[in-house]
Amino acid sequence: MPRSGRFLFLKMALRFFTIPVRAPAEAERELNAFLASHRVLTVERRFVDAGENSLWAICVDFLAGAPAEEAGARVRENKIDYKQVLTPAQFDVFARLRDVRRALAEKEGVPIYAVFTNEQLAEMVKSRATSKAALGRINGVGEARVEKYAGAILAVLAAARPEPDAAGGSQPDGG
Repeated sequence: MPRSGRFLFLKMALRFFTIPVRAPAEAERELNAFLASHRVLTVERRFVDAGENSLWAICVDFLAGAPAEEAGARVRENKIDYKQVLTPAQFDVFARLRDVRRALAEKEGVPIYAVFTNEQLAEMVKSRATSKAALGRINGVGEARVEKYAGAILAVLAAARPEPDAAGGSQPDGG
């Protein structure tokens, strides 16, 4: 489905920092200034034990070419309001899928979009996906994500009540 408005094409980039355990103040200021001025996607930290020269090695994954405020504003400009494009019953299932996605992402320590995007979750609801094969037909959902997340996602979709169809088909039960 075509979308109106400008599209945001930013390049993901990496920046590496080291924070010495002894006298970390200057390196901390540099890192904090960088984090405050960029649209940060992930931060990975590792402690490097090297005796008196021990340090924190930090990798920042960020969107290059846009300050934090500007990147956020551009992304929001093209944001879809799923309450507007889904029926109330579909949006309820979509919201439950987002909760499951959030839990899966937190458990794995990855950004939520690395599990599934909002667009993919909405397509799962609209297509009434009921199998791994159906999930695999959704644009951008590969075999690895199907194998990894299908159990949790299909459980939510299976628990959803069927939506009444235009011909007066199945109705949700009242209890």
